[in-house]
Amino acid sequence: MKRVVALVVVLAVVLVTVVAVGLSFRGGDSSARSGPPPTPSPTTPPPASVTEPPEPALADVYSQRIDWQPCETNADQECGLLEVPVDYSEPGGESIDLALLRVPASGARLGSLVVNPGGPGAPGTSYAAAAGQVFREPLLQAFDLVGFDPRGVGRSAPVDCLSDDELDVYLAGDPTPDTPQEQADYRTSVLTFGDKCAQGSGPVVGHVTTTEAARDMDVLRSALGEETLTYFGASYGTKLGATYAELFPEQVGRFVLDGAVDVSLDPQELSLEQATGFETALRAYVQNCLDSTDNCFLGDSVEEGLATITGLLDSLEDEPLPAGERELTVGSAFYGIITPLYNRDYWFLLSTALASALDGKGSALLQLADAYASRSGDGTYLDNSVEANYVINCLDDPAAVPFDEVPSLVPAFEEASPTFGRVFAWGTAGCRGIGLESSEEPLTIRGEGAAPILVLGTTRDPATPLKWARALSAQLESGVLVERDGDGHTAYNAGNACVDAVVEDYLTEGAVPDDGTTC
Repeated sequence: MKRVVALVVVLAVVLVTVVAVGLSFRGGDSSARSGPPPTPSPTTPPPASVTEPPEPALADVYSQRIDWQPCETNADQECGLLEVPVDYSEPGGESIDLALLRVPASGARLGSLVVNPGGPGAPGTSYAAAAGQVFREPLLQAFDLVGFDPRGVGRSAPVDCLSDDELDVYLAGDPTPDTPQEQADYRTSVLTFGDKCAQGSGPVVGHVTTTEAARDMDVLRSALGEETLTYFGASYGTKLGATYAELFPEQVGRFVLDGAVDVSLDPQELSLEQATGFETALRAYVQNCLDSTDNCFLGDSVEEGLATITGLLDSLEDEPLPAGERELTVGSAFYGIITPLYNRDYWFLLSTALASALDGKGSALLQLADAYASRSGDGTYLDNSVEANYVINCLDDPAAVPFDEVPSLVPAFEEASPTFGRVFAWGTAGCRGIGLESSEEPLTIRGEGAAPILVLGTTRDPATPLKWARALSAQLESGVLVERDGDGHTAYNAGNACVDAVVEDYLTEGAVPDDGTTC
């Protein structure tokens, strides 16, 4: 059972389908400029500098042109494929096709903007397909929005670990095992999940690291005919973008890394700080309940409200609630609670679901948990985001706490997050079952020589705390920090006109804001 292996997810289904749109105004007056502007759409073969491979053996890979065709689901969007080697150390060996989706620019085109919604494991094609909800008009007019499913994700040689029924059981499992039997069951679930990923997936399963996905992005840049890559990455997508900057600094164009991940943290530190982030977000949610009504259903203070939520979770460990033909367990309730914390506009959904659960009905909270996992109403999963999240995270860094050592971590995690601490503590053992080794060496990310890179953070971001954005901007040689004061995950198009103007002026005009800009 995967718990929180490193919950750096952007919740593609939830956030892509209902994204808050803010107002726009012109802002910022920096005269600095990022690197060269994006390349216009080529009508003739691109110059050799665009398709020059990093090594001669990749010449054929870098010479590709994408055969764009109208998508079957939406003729106004274009779909295509990009062929990449399974193993970059053997470019003549097996290859896979990456699924691509492009939304053509609606106005005067500047070039291509490659986008990634995070996860890891969220399909980039879905992100691009929802461009009208995710991005604002200045970017929709100026750029072809190009999304790709990273290797192992979505329709790009997806990894496969569990059947839909098995995934239901996995996600509903107890994330905070207390008794020896519960801990034994937890251990079995973790080890079984990892084994089945290796058994159920093709040769790509050992080659879905962030480093390899970043190499794929440079092939995509070449195939798009772009001298440099213009990129918008959210959540885990910031790690992917930072990795690209380390590998290909001279190809970095205008980069926005929103909801940044601190790439220097080990998995245990990452989990501890993320637990703190979700606790901070939950406290802000409860405070909002108190401020917006004279009789908050959770209690008369923040502490009472948190105690009510904790009490609900504790009760579910002993007795799940009915939820139609299913049950709301403590595991699914955890996902149901954290899902609306990603966006302040969804807090009313959390209130409705919590009030219903406190009244003995679990369906509403279970529906939120289903949204987290991309589970449809008929019991099928719309993508493999849960499985891909596990494999990519654990290949990137397989370090995991031994099962019998997890209880010793619980006090520190509960201090960081009284509500969620135990869940995150047990999540540190999640990669014990991976059983795979990465072919890529770990990177120290600096991005030396790259053009200015915008790094965005939000003060009460639950999944990627603001301190991570501050850390990543400092780690990147050309990092430029922009802070948004607010709630929810990621900063752009979240109702803050200042942030929106900074991002859009940077991407469309190359205007680099002052480092440390606050909005």
